[in-house]
Amino acid sequence: MNKFSWYEAKSVEDAVKQVNNTVSEELYLPSGKAAIFKSGGIDVLDLVKEGLIQPKTIVNVRNIPGLNKISFDDNGLRIGANVTLAEIEGNEAVKTRYAALHEAVAHAATPQLRNMSTIAGNLAQRTRCWYFRSSDHPCFRKGGDKCFAKHSETGQNENHAILENDRCVSVYASSVATALLAYQGSVMITNGKMESRQVPLSEFFVAPDQDVSRENILEPNDLITEISVPAPDMNTKSYYSKQVQRASYDWSMADVAIVAQMNGDTCEKITITLGAAAPIPIRAYEAEKIVLNKKINEERATRAAKVAMENAKPLSKNSYKLPLFESIIKQGLLEIA
Repeated sequence: MNKFSWYEAKSVEDAVKQVNNTVSEELYLPSGKAAIFKSGGIDVLDLVKEGLIQPKTIVNVRNIPGLNKISFDDNGLRIGANVTLAEIEGNEAVKTRYAALHEAVAHAATPQLRNMSTIAGNLAQRTRCWYFRSSDHPCFRKGGDKCFAKHSETGQNENHAILENDRCVSVYASSVATALLAYQGSVMITNGKMESRQVPLSEFFVAPDQDVSRENILEPNDLITEISVPAPDMNTKSYYSKQVQRASYDWSMADVAIVAQMNGDTCEKITITLGAAAPIPIRAYEAEKIVLNKKINEERATRAAKVAMENAKPLSKNSYKLPLFESIIKQGLLEIA
C-alpha cells in the first residue's frame, strides 16, 4: 500500500476544495497526484490496499457536521450522506414506511460493516468483479482491452450480469441501491463551486456502454451530501428479496425490489427494480406494464417475470440467474397483491 497524506475536512465547502479527482478516474487513468474523498472508507481503502489506486491525499468527509442526520416528514425521507447503514436499519420511519429499503439495508454486508458503511459511500462504491479487483487483469474498467469474465472457456462469471452485458459484465455492488431506485430516490450533489443539484437515482448510474470507466455521474469535486426518498402514497406495498450463496453474508446473486400502490388487488403504480442483473441497477419497465392498472394474479405475475428476463443473455456459468430472477419477481408480485 502506498503512502498518502490525510486531510480532515471541516465542512462541505472545505472538502470540495481539497479534491482533484474521483476514484474512478484515478483508477482508469492514474495520475499519482490524486486527492480523493473517503467517508466510511471500506471501498476506498480496499482499492488502496489492493494496489488499484495510489492517491496522494485522502480527504476524510466522515466527520463533516450536518451530514449524519435522518429526517422524515410529509415530503418524504432525507438521509444525510454520512448516515451509516446500521443507523438506517434502526430508524423507525424506515422500518414502518419503507419496508423494502429496511430489508435491503438489514441484509447488506455484516453488522460490523453496516456500522462503518455510509449510505453515500455505499452508492458510490465500485464493482466487486474479481477481475476488476485483481491488479493482474487489465480489464475494460481499468483501461484494458478485454472483459476477462466474458471468456467462454476460462471466464469465471457465475455472479455476473445477464442483462445489458454487451461490453462489461460486472454487476453493481450495492443492493441497497436496488431498493432506493424502486422508491424513486434521488441524491443531492454539491460541486466545487458550492452548487447543489438533485439527481434522480435513475440518472445517477452510468452503464458501461456509456462510459466503461465509471458506474456513476460523479465528477472531480462532486460530493454526495444527501439522499432523499419521496413519501409513499397511500396503500403502498413493497417487497425486497436478496439471494446469496451463504446465509451469513455474501454478495448478491440476484436482488429484486418492488414498490406498488394498490387499490385492492389492482395495481395503480409500480416500480420493479433488479440488482445483480446488469452492470448497474435497472428497472424492469416492460414487466411493470404487464401488471399496471390490472389485478395481480398468478398468470400476470408469471408473465411479468418472464418479460423481465426476455432480453437476458446469460454467460457460460450464470444461466441459473434467469429462473432465479423469474421466481423472485413472481413471488414479490404475488406477495404485494
